[in-house]
Amino acid sequence: MKRPPLNRRLAEFGTTIFAEMAALAIRTGSINLGQGSPDVDGPEEVREAAVRALRDGRGNQYPPGPGVPELRAAVCAHQQRWYGLEYDPDREVLITAGATEALAASLIALLEPGDEVVALEPYYDSYAAGIAMAGGTRVPVTLRPDPEAGRYRLDVDELRDAVTDNTRLILLNTPHNPTGTVLTREELAAIATIAIERDLYVVTDEVYEHLVFDDHQHIPLASLPGMRERTVTISSAGKTFSFTGWKVGWVTAPPDLLAAVRSAKQYLTFVASGPFQHAIAEALTLPDSYYAGLRDELAVKRDLLADGLATAGFTVFRPAGTYFITTDIRPLGPEISADGDGLAFCRGLPERCGLVAVPNQFFYDNREAGAPFVRFAFCKRMSVLEEAVDRLKQLAP
Repeated sequence: MKRPPLNRRLAEFGTTIFAEMAALAIRTGSINLGQGSPDVDGPEEVREAAVRALRDGRGNQYPPGPGVPELRAAVCAHQQRWYGLEYDPDREVLITAGATEALAASLIALLEPGDEVVALEPYYDSYAAGIAMAGGTRVPVTLRPDPEAGRYRLDVDELRDAVTDNTRLILLNTPHNPTGTVLTREELAAIATIAIERDLYVVTDEVYEHLVFDDHQHIPLASLPGMRERTVTISSAGKTFSFTGWKVGWVTAPPDLLAAVRSAKQYLTFVASGPFQHAIAEALTLPDSYYAGLRDELAVKRDLLADGLATAGFTVFRPAGTYFITTDIRPLGPEISADGDGLAFCRGLPERCGLVAVPNQFFYDNREAGAPFVRFAFCKRMSVLEEAVDRLKQLAP
């Protein structure tokens, strides 16, 4: 053959780091705090809603291409209820096979070869693949750790300088995976100003919108002046309701952008998750107490694991949102931290203390910038986290 089988746009993407670390956990019998997958199901009434839909024959055949009407209406009601955003369920909502498909469809729809995408790094790995499949060029803007503040910060001037005449869109993720950063109103306003001045689209990944802690607040970019008409907003049910296997996501956008995304989406999965769409329509009507309880429970788990990591010697960036904690491994010393090489550290962690984490360097274009940072997930049962914290003590000096 004249060239390798794999499309050259995807040549840099092999097996994901998540697959490698999951296999490592199974092989060593370690606690897997690498993948962001809850180890218990979400609300029983939501699961029963899916069973009821199956038995009633709702969604067992192809659902409508844009998604079942009940879920599209529920998404609109959700955006109005939480953020005061009004959308037309027939022209401005699209149901997808999770947020990953929504992201891929949005990038394929909006980009042409040569278009640049400004994205915050570290970024979820599917961002880079989605941009590549669309023929775009990613331009990273690095969120930088501030150990004194215990968080990652966005340099707005660096973002502004990254925009060129070839920039087509900005790709945002807030609350941000893997750093746990929640962009502030001031940061979002600055991004909005840049988008409007340079006439850019913005695709926002907001799947952790309800996993925000303490006094922090999730603010959709589309709610800022001048941004609704240029923003594609993406979210999903997996993180909010702990049914990640159902793969139900959604896009809200003005009609012209939504039509573009729908044109690409229909040739990806066409449709998916019929009965689960009906169940998530009911899930979105759960009372405020459900969302408050979810946040409170995760905040307790966050603090348990964060304190255990700090006691073991890590520098901990306590997240304002998501269910991930990013740590700096260098304070553990050169021997344990493998001289600050996160991949080597994670490969050796099962033998040291029976845990698996994910090295953040795979979420960076500049691997060296991410090398000393490692991500742990706390979306697990309390008993699992307590055991993990006990095992971390083996790293303490």
